Amino acid sequence: MKTLKILTLVFTLLILSCGGGEEKKESSKVKLKTQTTEKKTAVKKTTTKASETIDLTNKGVGPITSVTLGAEIDQAMATKGAEIYKKMCTACHKPTKKFIGPAPIGVLSRRTPEWIMNMILDPEDMVAKDPLAKKLLMEFNGSPMANQNLSEEEARAVLEYFRTLK
Repeated sequence: MKTLKILTLVFTLLILSCGGGEEKKESSKVKLKTQTTEKKTAVKKTTTKASETIDLTNKGVGPITSVTLGAEIDQAMATKGAEIYKKMCTACHKPTKKFIGPAPIGVLSRRTPEWIMNMILDPEDMVAKDPLAKKLLMEFNGSPMANQNLSEEEARAVLEYFRTLK
Protein backbone atom coordinates (compact mmCIF):
# COMPACT_ATOMS: atom_id res chain seq x y z
CA MET A 1 0.00 0.00 0.00
CA LYS A 2 2.76 2.35 0.98
CA THR A 3 4.58 1.53 -2.30
CA LEU A 4 1.43 2.26 -4.26
CA LYS A 5 1.16 5.75 -2.67
CA ILE A 6 4.83 6.47 -3.44
CA LEU A 7 4.47 5.32 -7.05
CA THR A 8 1.33 7.40 -7.47
CA LEU A 9 3.10 10.45 -6.04
CA VAL A 10 6.14 9.97 -8.31
CA PHE A 11 3.92 9.43 -11.35
CA THR A 12 1.91 12.57 -10.55
CA LEU A 13 5.10 14.62 -10.14
CA LEU A 14 6.41 13.35 -13.47
CA ILE A 15 3.21 14.32 -15.26
CA LEU A 16 3.18 17.78 -13.68
CA SER A 17 6.84 18.42 -14.38
CA CYS A 18 6.56 17.36 -18.04
CA GLY A 19 3.48 19.43 -18.66
CA GLY A 20 5.05 22.58 -17.22
CA GLY A 21 8.14 22.25 -19.42
CA GLU A 22 6.16 22.30 -22.65
CA GLU A 23 4.62 25.64 -21.80
CA LYS A 24 8.04 27.13 -21.07
CA LYS A 25 9.40 25.86 -24.39
CA GLU A 26 6.55 27.41 -26.34
CA SER A 27 6.82 30.72 -24.54
CA SER A 28 10.56 30.86 -25.20
CA LYS A 29 9.91 30.08 -28.87
CA VAL A 30 7.52 33.01 -29.05
CA LYS A 31 10.11 35.28 -27.47
CA LEU A 32 12.72 34.21 -29.97
CA LYS A 33 10.39 34.88 -32.88
CA THR A 34 9.52 38.36 -31.69
CA GLN A 35 13.07 39.47 -30.99
CA THR A 36 14.66 41.68 -33.61
CA THR A 37 18.13 40.89 -34.80
CA GLU A 38 20.75 43.58 -35.28
CA LYS A 39 23.48 43.12 -37.77
CA LYS A 40 26.69 44.82 -36.84
CA THR A 41 28.97 45.65 -39.69
CA ALA A 42 32.60 45.64 -38.71
CA VAL A 43 34.61 48.41 -40.27
CA LYS A 44 37.94 47.07 -41.37
CA LYS A 45 40.61 49.65 -40.84
CA THR A 46 43.34 49.43 -43.41
CA THR A 47 46.50 51.35 -42.88
CA THR A 48 49.50 51.20 -45.12
CA LYS A 49 52.83 50.74 -43.41
CA ALA A 50 55.26 53.61 -43.84
CA SER A 51 57.70 51.25 -45.55
CA GLU A 52 55.00 50.40 -48.13
CA THR A 53 53.67 53.94 -48.58
CA ILE A 54 54.24 55.36 -52.04
CA ASP A 55 55.14 59.05 -52.12
CA LEU A 56 56.84 60.17 -55.31
CA THR A 57 56.44 63.89 -54.64
CA ASN A 58 58.23 64.31 -51.30
CA LYS A 59 61.90 65.23 -51.73
CA GLY A 60 62.60 65.13 -48.02
CA VAL A 61 64.51 67.61 -45.91
CA GLY A 62 68.14 68.28 -46.67
CA PRO A 63 70.64 69.51 -49.21
CA ILE A 64 69.47 67.40 -52.15
CA THR A 65 66.77 69.13 -54.15
CA SER A 66 67.32 67.56 -57.56
CA VAL A 67 68.72 64.26 -58.80
CA THR A 68 68.82 63.23 -62.42
CA LEU A 69 68.87 59.50 -63.03
CA GLY A 70 70.17 58.29 -66.37
CA ALA A 71 68.08 56.04 -68.55
CA GLU A 72 70.67 53.30 -68.05
CA ILE A 73 72.23 52.24 -64.76
CA ASP A 74 75.81 53.42 -64.36
CA GLN A 75 77.43 50.06 -63.58
CA ALA A 76 80.68 51.53 -62.24
CA MET A 77 78.77 53.81 -59.87
CA ALA A 78 76.44 50.96 -58.83
CA THR A 79 79.45 48.73 -58.07
CA LYS A 80 80.95 51.47 -55.91
CA GLY A 81 77.56 51.93 -54.23
CA ALA A 82 77.32 48.18 -53.54
CA GLU A 83 80.73 48.28 -51.83
CA ILE A 84 79.68 51.26 -49.69
CA TYR A 85 76.36 49.60 -48.86
CA LYS A 86 78.09 46.36 -47.87
CA LYS A 87 80.57 48.20 -45.66
CA MET A 88 78.29 50.81 -44.07
CA CYS A 89 74.67 49.63 -44.25
CA THR A 90 74.37 45.85 -43.92
CA ALA A 91 74.48 45.92 -40.13
CA CYS A 92 70.89 47.21 -40.25
CA HIS A 93 69.66 46.70 -43.83
CA LYS A 94 69.39 43.57 -45.95
CA PRO A 95 69.00 44.26 -49.69
CA THR A 96 65.82 42.24 -50.21
CA LYS A 97 64.20 41.77 -46.80
CA LYS A 98 63.22 43.71 -43.70
CA PHE A 99 65.82 43.59 -40.94
CA ILE A 100 66.48 46.27 -38.33
CA GLY A 101 65.68 48.80 -41.05
CA PRO A 102 63.68 48.51 -44.27
CA ALA A 103 64.96 46.67 -47.33
CA PRO A 104 66.03 49.00 -50.15
CA ILE A 105 64.67 46.72 -52.88
CA GLY A 106 62.06 48.65 -54.86
CA VAL A 107 62.61 51.85 -52.86
CA LEU A 108 62.73 53.94 -56.05
CA SER A 109 59.16 52.91 -56.83
CA ARG A 110 58.07 54.33 -53.44
CA ARG A 111 60.36 57.35 -52.85
CA THR A 112 61.98 60.09 -54.87
CA PRO A 113 65.74 59.88 -55.43
CA GLU A 114 66.09 63.17 -53.53
CA TRP A 115 64.25 61.77 -50.49
CA ILE A 116 66.48 58.68 -50.48
CA MET A 117 69.69 60.70 -50.69
CA ASN A 118 68.53 63.14 -48.00
CA MET A 119 67.74 60.19 -45.74
CA ILE A 120 71.19 58.69 -46.34
CA LEU A 121 72.99 62.01 -45.84
CA ASP A 122 71.13 63.34 -42.79
CA PRO A 123 68.80 60.82 -41.16
CA GLU A 124 68.56 62.86 -37.93
CA ASP A 125 67.15 65.93 -39.68
CA MET A 126 64.84 63.80 -41.82
CA VAL A 127 63.38 62.04 -38.77
CA ALA A 128 62.95 65.38 -37.01
CA LYS A 129 61.25 67.17 -39.91
CA ASP A 130 59.91 64.71 -42.50
CA PRO A 131 56.54 63.07 -41.67
CA LEU A 132 57.27 59.89 -43.63
CA ALA A 133 60.68 59.47 -42.00
CA LYS A 134 59.00 59.86 -38.60
CA LYS A 135 56.51 57.10 -39.47
CA LEU A 136 59.34 54.83 -40.62
CA LEU A 137 61.08 55.37 -37.29
CA MET A 138 57.91 54.25 -35.47
CA GLU A 139 57.39 51.27 -37.78
CA PHE A 140 60.92 50.06 -37.08
CA ASN A 141 60.52 50.22 -33.30
CA GLY A 142 62.15 53.60 -32.83
CA SER A 143 65.50 52.38 -34.20
CA PRO A 144 66.98 55.51 -35.77
CA MET A 145 69.10 55.25 -38.87
CA ALA A 146 72.74 55.88 -38.07
CA ASN A 147 74.39 58.76 -39.87
CA GLN A 148 77.30 57.18 -41.74
CA ASN A 149 78.65 60.62 -42.75
CA LEU A 150 78.73 59.74 -46.43
CA SER A 151 79.55 62.35 -49.03
CA GLU A 152 76.97 63.30 -51.67
CA GLU A 153 79.00 61.30 -54.21
CA GLU A 154 78.91 58.20 -51.98
CA ALA A 155 75.18 58.60 -51.31
CA ARG A 156 74.58 58.94 -55.06
CA ALA A 157 76.56 55.72 -55.65
CA VAL A 158 74.42 53.90 -53.05
CA LEU A 159 71.30 55.24 -54.80
CA GLU A 160 72.60 53.87 -58.09
CA TYR A 161 73.16 50.49 -56.41
CA PHE A 162 69.53 50.57 -55.21
CA ARG A 163 68.49 50.85 -58.87
CA THR A 164 70.05 47.42 -59.53
CA LEU A 165 68.03 45.64 -56.83
CA LYS A 166 65.19 43.67 -58.38
